[in-house]
Amino acid sequence: MSPTPRPLFVFFTRVWSPPLSLTQAHLPFALASTSVSPSPAVAQEPFWADLQPRVALVERGGSLWLNCSTNCPRPERGGLETSLRRNGTQRGLRWLARQLVDIREPETQPVCFFRCARRTLQARGLIRTFQRPDRVELVPLPIWQPVGENFTLSCRVPGAGPRGSLTLSLLRGEQELIRRSFAGEPPRARGAVLTATVLARREDHGANFSCRAELDLRPHGLGLFENSSFPRELRTFALSPDLPRLTAPRLLEVGSARLVNCTLDGLFPASEAGVYLALGDQRLSPDITLEGDALMATATATASAEQEGARQLVCVVTLGGESRETRENVTVYSFLAPLLTLSEPSVPEGKMVTITCAAEARALVTLDGVPAAVPGRPVQLQLNTTEKDDRRGFFCEATLEVDGETLNKNESAELRVLYAPRLDDSDCPRSWTWPEGPEQTLRCDARGNPAPSVHCVRLDGGSVLALGLLGPITRALSGTYRCTATNIQGEAVKDVTLTVEYAPALDSVGCPERITWLEGTEASLSCVAHGFPLPNVSCVRSGEAQVMEGLLRVAREHAGTYRCEATNTQGSAAKNVAITVEYGPSFEELSCPSNWTWVEGSGRLFSCEVDGKPQPRLECVGSGDTSEGVLLPLAPPEPSRIAPSIPNELAPGIYTCNATNRHGSMVKTVAVSVESPPQMNESTCPSHQTWLEGEAAKLACVAGGRPSPQVRCSREGAPLPQQLRVSRQDAGTYRCLAINPHGTDARMVTVGVEYRPVVAELAASPPGGVRPGGNFTLTCRAEAWPPAQISWRAPPGALNIGLSSNNSTLSVAGALGSHGGEYECAATNTHGRHSRSITVHVAGPWLWVAVGGAAGGAALLAAGAGLAFYMQSTACKKGEYNVQEAESSGEAVCLNGTGGGTGPEGGTEPADTAEAPAGGEVFAIQLTSA
Repeated sequence: MSPTPRPLFVFFTRVWSPPLSLTQAHLPFALASTSVSPSPAVAQEPFWADLQPRVALVERGGSLWLNCSTNCPRPERGGLETSLRRNGTQRGLRWLARQLVDIREPETQPVCFFRCARRTLQARGLIRTFQRPDRVELVPLPIWQPVGENFTLSCRVPGAGPRGSLTLSLLRGEQELIRRSFAGEPPRARGAVLTATVLARREDHGANFSCRAELDLRPHGLGLFENSSFPRELRTFALSPDLPRLTAPRLLEVGSARLVNCTLDGLFPASEAGVYLALGDQRLSPDITLEGDALMATATATASAEQEGARQLVCVVTLGGESRETRENVTVYSFLAPLLTLSEPSVPEGKMVTITCAAEARALVTLDGVPAAVPGRPVQLQLNTTEKDDRRGFFCEATLEVDGETLNKNESAELRVLYAPRLDDSDCPRSWTWPEGPEQTLRCDARGNPAPSVHCVRLDGGSVLALGLLGPITRALSGTYRCTATNIQGEAVKDVTLTVEYAPALDSVGCPERITWLEGTEASLSCVAHGFPLPNVSCVRSGEAQVMEGLLRVAREHAGTYRCEATNTQGSAAKNVAITVEYGPSFEELSCPSNWTWVEGSGRLFSCEVDGKPQPRLECVGSGDTSEGVLLPLAPPEPSRIAPSIPNELAPGIYTCNATNRHGSMVKTVAVSVESPPQMNESTCPSHQTWLEGEAAKLACVAGGRPSPQVRCSREGAPLPQQLRVSRQDAGTYRCLAINPHGTDARMVTVGVEYRPVVAELAASPPGGVRPGGNFTLTCRAEAWPPAQISWRAPPGALNIGLSSNNSTLSVAGALGSHGGEYECAATNTHGRHSRSITVHVAGPWLWVAVGGAAGGAALLAAGAGLAFYMQSTACKKGEYNVQEAESSGEAVCLNGTGGGTGPEGGTEPADTAEAPAGGEVFAIQLTSA
């Protein structure tokens, strides 16, 4: 690698530095310098000399400024002693600066001196050079290195230094094999060599080896300088000590081509191996096949006449400058095949033929097992030909001994004898029997030479059999044929009979699928089948084993399906035959009843099934008063057929049914009656009914239907009890069910129970009494359905009475003496009236209250000072009025309530005896005078 110009680097170490004068500060140093303190001996002197820099590290060929100075006030003279080249000098009174250039010596010691006061002052310095590792050289590697042997790696770095700062590394690719530092070497030492012994491996084949040099000047204030050599490739190999295996024939005939194989195992890398394969002076061109570390070379060796004799076959395998060689001996020979000749290859029957077998002089010949007397002499055979000699083969063999091995070659020939045709029974039988159907090849072969042509013609029709061709066998081929074989030597004739057998067949003509018989007639079941040999036919009814034979008198039970089967040696055929037996119409009571009831809404039609084949036509027509001429709708005999429309009503009466088919007719009379299922509606069984408490309980529900239905009512599953009187607990929902033989009908009935009014409670508050001016309240509670209307009757002269909205409460504020007396509460609804009375005394400190019946109330009325009237008012409305306000005007004051009549006993009266006029509201009006 060519060196690259680098900048100058100087290394300084400063321990102590005296102050510089102004002149020294402006010296033209290329690099800053540091001073080293004088030695102790100098430091004790009053004057000294100093050299800067004291220690410097400069790249080889570089330059450096040195400064030589003293503290002597007036030195006599001074200078700088060094062997290095100088380029320029600058001076002052007490200093000297000089540039040193092209510094190449590894180490020099310049001396600075001054003469002062008759003494010489000195200062020594140290300048060392360094050289970068610009040249890193790896010694060339072996061209081929055997696997398993050591080889040497050597790296040289000439001139680089100082050596003590060098480190060398040997690398395999990026892998570091060895690393060595030269620390501790003398400072003047330059250049370095690193050598290592490495064991060659298979993996090292093709690997690159290199050397890396590092000059580390970082401890001296400079950098790390690196360089590497060019990589060198190592080629390793392994060659087995075994010799190649050579596979070749020991004998090689002239002009013949034989394969030669040369193999060797244990080669690495096998692809780098070379193969040399030769037969004598003839180099062969092998095809190389590699498989792992094995090599196989295959070539074709062809010998020429010039190579006849003993030759060597050589195989040489070369790898890594080494080779393995194998030799084999091969004998090249020539051996011609024997010559076999016939005097005439084709002769007529009865002629003489000469056969000769000959070969080269060294060979011994044999003709059909008869050897020659001596080698090189031919063998002959004479033959009087017959038919049996046609296509007779002759075999001529020659033997030759080569290099201790006996070789054989042979030749063969065939004799053709011409003779007239022969038709043998084995090749052309007199009788043929073939099954119909499969394809067959009809053969009638004749012997003869030349090969005869054979044709067979039918005697009765002139048709020709297609001999030798594959074709279907049909029954039309049956017959007798005359076969003639012909060639140039003559002809032969033979009659042949061909019989074709075929399986039975049952067609619709000989064996129809459907047969119809008439009941009462005579008939027999017979089926005729086609086939050869003539088939045997038998018919058996399905599900039975007995064969049906002979003449039968037809009955209905003969109808059904019969299995007819025809059989011969070629197979069988079967067919189902359906026999139908027809007969005239007839009625059965179960399938067509004489009495029939039609139920309204059932959707049923009269079903009258008539037995007969073919199916009879049936019609039923009315003949009575109500049904005269009416056509009775009939249910269809089959569910799939369309049924007539279902009538809404049907006339009862007598109907005549007539059934007819082509074999006769039959008549039957049917009586038809009409009934209906139960039916209830709102008019016959109202859904809402009302009972009166104390009366007899009875649900008004009646159902229509024929026959007349029975109606039963129940509540929550329990039947209606046979009770005499209704109670309030009987209210609720009842289910009424009507039943007759044709069905049921149900209705839900809601029953409400009403009852007459009863004043259940009449009380005063407070119960303890009241003084004049006090307040009291009367409360009246009634039980009734429908709800009762409440009315009050107060003592005459009782004023300022207040009533609640429903009249159930009467209140008095500020009681007076006129408020004392009897108060009556009356409850009235549509079923009657009931009242109760209470007596109020306003006197002394207490209020006595007495509740009496109707008689006590009448006595109080007679003694009262007021007059009470009950009259109708359409001008008053329900409400609460002030009686005092109307007192001066004589107007009527409305007291809320609906009036009713009161009986002489003060009890409850029926609604129809009350004095209230019909159609209006009744109010109790109390009139007072001033």
